[in-house]
Amino acid sequence: MRFAQSLQAWGSPQFEAVLKQEIAWQADELPLQQGLATGNYLADAPVSVIINRVAGEGDTIRVLVGVFYQSVIGGCSCADDPTPDSEINEYCEVWLEIDKTTAATAVALVAE
Repeated sequence: MRFAQSLQAWGSPQFEAVLKQEIAWQADELPLQQGLATGNYLADAPVSVIINRVAGEGDTIRVLVGVFYQSVIGGCSCADDPTPDSEINEYCEVWLEIDKTTAATAVALVAE
């Protein structure tokens, strides 16, 4: 992952908004499947992002990101199922480490 626009916005009031937008654009590269707590497959739905913590450490920007997304439980969409909504709300946190020179970003799922 690369967050070039976020790196350009680093230190400005727009940093968090730009980062949230870039994360949403690249959400398919986040380890969301590994972060599932209830469902067993990712739903085809947009993600919402919150920035929990930001710190500039040397050559790296470390960001703790909370991601709200949805999952589904495969195989439970029967015609007589009384709960037609099969999408389940999920939440996980990931650490982003953005290189201040290249904008290359390492991503790690926060283990609970």
